[in-house]
Amino acid sequence: MAIRKSNKLSQTAVLKQILKRRSSLGKKNEYQDEQGLPMDVPKGHFVVYVGENRTRYIVPISILSRPEFRILLQRAEEEFGFDHDMGLTIPCDEDFFESLTSSMLR
Repeated sequence: MAIRKSNKLSQTAVLKQILKRRSSLGKKNEYQDEQGLPMDVPKGHFVVYVGENRTRYIVPISILSRPEFRILLQRAEEEFGFDHDMGLTIPCDEDFFESLTSSMLR
């Protein structure tokens, strides 16, 4: 059990770093509020880009606790890494992402 707990803590730390990086990248844009967040992203949400066309989705932070979404994050890290200026990009088909997230948010 200690290994699982340790692994979960490291995943949580990684997720916090991702969100911090993504919100700090937005400070360069003009559409920001005084806190440095995009105006169209409500509190408790973040932006991901999905598919070949990099379609922008706004999803709740609560989705980060879902194992299915964590698998997508692991795939994103393997394919793109998290240290780039493109935003958090999820490497999957848009239809699959929409289907998966809609089932998670019910």
